[in-house]
Amino acid sequence: MSTFEAVYRAVAKIPIGYVTTYGDVARFVGIRNPRVVGYALHSNKTPNTVPCHRVVNRDGKLAPGYAFGGPGVQKQLLEQEGIEFEGSKVKIDSQLFSFT
Repeated sequence: MSTFEAVYRAVAKIPIGYVTTYGDVARFVGIRNPRVVGYALHSNKTPNTVPCHRVVNRDGKLAPGYAFGGPGVQKQLLEQEGIEFEGSKVKIDSQLFSFT
C-alpha cells in the first residue's frame, strides 16, 4: 500500500462531526512529516469517501488551499456536521478524533 493510500484509509475512519490534525494522521500511518498528509489530501480523487475536510492543522486552522473549493467550503462542510468555530479556527472543545 502506498503512503497516500494509507492516508486515505486513515482519513476515511474519521466519523461525521469529528476533526483531527495532519499530525495525528501522519503519526497513525507512520510518517514523520504531516505535510505529506496534506499533499495526499490535496490529491484526493474521492472526497465523498475520503473526508479530507475533517483534517485541520494543529492549531485548529483550516487548510488555506483546501483543494475542493477553498477554506470557505471546508468550514461550511464542517459546520454542516456540527463542528463549531471561533473565527477561522475549530472551537477548542470540538469533537477531536483520535486514532487510538
